[in-house]
Amino acid sequence: QVQLVESGGGLVEPGGSLRLSCAASGIIHDMKSMAWYRQAPGEQRHMVAQISVDDKIEYSYFVEGRFIISRDKAKNTIYLQMNDLERDDTAVYYCQLVRGGRLVTFDYWGQGTQVTVSS
Repeated sequence: QVQLVESGGGLVEPGGSLRLSCAASGIIHDMKSMAWYRQAPGEQRHMVAQISVDDKIEYSYFVEGRFIISRDKAKNTIYLQMNDLERDDTAVYYCQLVRGGRLVTFDYWGQGTQVTVSS
């Protein structure tokens, strides 16, 4: 069973920075990607940033230029460096891991970490 544990969330003022971490553990076969999602109150969950096993990176239009996703392969951990935070960045941030083959994939989710941007 794959387990994902997020950390690094908290309260920050507009313009500030935070770095989120997500450590993956357990039996992981055929990893395809890891990603950060977020869900604000009253909104659907959407992808913020994704990094594939071959190091391809995608960002949401709303965070590109401000957020940076990275990975430490040895530690099976991804990070999200969040800069110039805005009030609209307030959300629960979730870590996702996708593994599988060509026909069947499996996705795993962490419990989430709250990020609140407020003055």
